[in-house]
Amino acid sequence: MEYKIRALPVSRIAVALLAAVFAAAAFAQYPVRPIRLLVPNPPGGASDTIARVIAPKLGESLGQPMVVENRPGSNGNLSSELTARAAPDGYTLLLGQDSQIVISPHLYPSLSVDTLRDLVPVASLINTQMVLSVNPALPVKDLREFLDYARRANPPLAYASIGNGSQHHLTMEMLKARAHIDLVHVPYKGGGPATFALLAGDVAAMFGGNSVTGHVRSGKLRGLAVAGPRRAAAFPDLPTLGEIYPGLEVTAWLGLFAPAATPAAIVGKLHAETNRVLAEPVTRERVRAVGGLEPFISTPEEFAALIRAEYAKYGEVVKAVGAKID
Repeated sequence: MEYKIRALPVSRIAVALLAAVFAAAAFAQYPVRPIRLLVPNPPGGASDTIARVIAPKLGESLGQPMVVENRPGSNGNLSSELTARAAPDGYTLLLGQDSQIVISPHLYPSLSVDTLRDLVPVASLINTQMVLSVNPALPVKDLREFLDYARRANPPLAYASIGNGSQHHLTMEMLKARAHIDLVHVPYKGGGPATFALLAGDVAAMFGGNSVTGHVRSGKLRGLAVAGPRRAAAFPDLPTLGEIYPGLEVTAWLGLFAPAATPAAIVGKLHAETNRVLAEPVTRERVRAVGGLEPFISTPEEFAALIRAEYAKYGEVVKAVGAKID
């Protein structure tokens, strides 16, 4: 039996080779036009501030402007969808916050975006220690005293969060479960209103990021502990939750994401340039000046592993708590 090998027409081979050459050249020249950076929050918040710190420096490093575009809506889900549906060419990026990447998928069963499948992590940007803060009128001086006081409180103490299903909410629920205390959750629409409620004494406690750090430093609020894996540089005297409850730790972060099919060469270039910008002393100081934030430099493997681990962790917490969206 004879087998005949069918040769491809020379013209088709030439077209394929030319396409590969042009694609490689385009990747090598990337970027050749401005890049959109979608931010899931309105102007003025921590994520918007970080975007406006990072974008000019990263644009300068890449040789093209990086334009910040605020696209708030649906707790960040709108910006996730816009990014996932954009052309995977490196010209639309997302400044993604941990909650929309690893928590929202468990809160929105009909979410049109699978954040693990439809978005690719490009680079970590910043992380921050959430601080457990109380109103100074509360007769407690440290975390153990707070937990003892909460166990005896009748009716239970109220605590604030920036919204149902937020990291602030779920972190307090994890502490409640480990410490065997009862607290009443009062969700607010954002860090500002929640912090104002704590300052006014409407609630007794809350986990907060940059919205509370300045008030803790000034003495208007009392810090009891930080939620991260190690003590915070901003509050070296405050213990971590893990010092009392090993394994209980939460770190809030922001990262850069692109549509899933973005070429590896472009993702790699963006990752390298982002890390270079974050390592610059001027950038580090501007990030820290926002309040309790630190540059978060990682390898692609480390960032991807963090996302997978937190996705699984929060899935379990949301199910256990029965968290629902307002």
